[in-house]
Amino acid sequence: MKDMTLSEKLVQTVPSARQAAWQALEFTAFLHFGINTFTNREWGTGQDDISLFDPMELDTDQWCRALKSAGIRACIITAKHHDGFCLWDTKYTEHSVMHTPCKVDIVARLSESCQKYGLKMGVYLSPWDRHEATYGQGRAYDDYFCSQLTELLTNYGPIYTVWFDGANGEGPNGKKQVYDWQRYYALIRQLQPEAVISVCGPDVRWCGNEAGDCRTSEWSVVPERLMSQRYVAEHSQQEDSTAFRKKLSNQDEDLGSRALMAQEEGFIWYPAEVDTSIRPGWFYHAEEDDQVRPLDKLLHIYLNSVGGNSVLLLNIPPDRRGLLAEPDCVRLQEIGTFLQETFRDDLTGQAGIICDPELALEAEGMPEAKIELAWDAPQTIGWIVLQEEILKSQRVEAFRIEAETAQGLQTVFRGTVIGYKKICHLETPVETCRLQIVLESYRVQPFLKTPQIFAP
Repeated sequence: MKDMTLSEKLVQTVPSARQAAWQALEFTAFLHFGINTFTNREWGTGQDDISLFDPMELDTDQWCRALKSAGIRACIITAKHHDGFCLWDTKYTEHSVMHTPCKVDIVARLSESCQKYGLKMGVYLSPWDRHEATYGQGRAYDDYFCSQLTELLTNYGPIYTVWFDGANGEGPNGKKQVYDWQRYYALIRQLQPEAVISVCGPDVRWCGNEAGDCRTSEWSVVPERLMSQRYVAEHSQQEDSTAFRKKLSNQDEDLGSRALMAQEEGFIWYPAEVDTSIRPGWFYHAEEDDQVRPLDKLLHIYLNSVGGNSVLLLNIPPDRRGLLAEPDCVRLQEIGTFLQETFRDDLTGQAGIICDPELALEAEGMPEAKIELAWDAPQTIGWIVLQEEILKSQRVEAFRIEAETAQGLQTVFRGTVIGYKKICHLETPVETCRLQIVLESYRVQPFLKTPQIFAP
């Protein structure tokens, strides 16, 4: 039996069913809400006056309607942030919403709204707890944390993700906790086996910044070492830092090229999530109402994350009323309108596909593989959406798109990886009767889904 080549080894790495389902969500939301909303902080102290928490117009239906208007398919609630304040009816502390004037289990209320509007719900549960007395006491705190995790995973219906960050500061006793990650993971797998464990977890990788930046080539097949909790923690935010939130540089530009992977001992499927906020901060601050990101900036992030083999996690923080603020809702509607209008009418169905993408590309060793589409009448094209069949791994390394014009066959777009989805925007639309997608470099045989073609 011949030894496998590096490419053959790489394409044996494929997503789990839970990872594939997560990737298909594409556009998701973070909901940072808690005592910080009322103290005007980003990070609470753990000693905050929780009687301030009183969202008198709380309406989680309104949250879900606003998210749906943007095309968002799932949301994550900050059930407990670093301050230890809990948004659900927990048996294990009085530092919770049930001991405030609100007295509403907000996780339960959101779960009901998500089911009503067809959204999936996930939970953020901070392992760092600046209020809990057992934090820093090893097993005692792990017991506390797992008890609360159990409540969230058994009382609120299906959970699509449990989102952990790597923050690990001091508790009220001045000590730090050594988190028992493997115990947390085993509990999640037992209680919600279809949920992905994100960031400080084995299923979903943090993209490396909170500014919405994306790599030119985002690989889902990456070195196994990237799944180290120590690695994630060392690169995570450890203090309330505006500079960190605005960090624009990626930690590592190349995470998956063949040249890099040839030096690695093990490979994993570890797809990227791009998390960023619609505002400068993560929690609501009234002074930021006029600083909601403009539509063109948010669309740039969307097209380069969802359209660059990642999932976009956009934070929209509820305000002190318990509502998503009007400027945020307006922007969400604008995003949804753009996406609906731009990607509504697929021209592919009107074309003759000269090379079937799932059959004609199976010949291994081809210097280039091609998919051709032809129309009886000229079409004006502004967008091409490409997708690999990721259940067969991620294979394409470089491609170009060519169009037949009056000047002959011209290259109108060049790209590197495709993965789950690549959105190709032709800044100068092209009128053509024939389009050709040329795969210049790939690992073993590529498997592409039928392309989608849209007018400008």
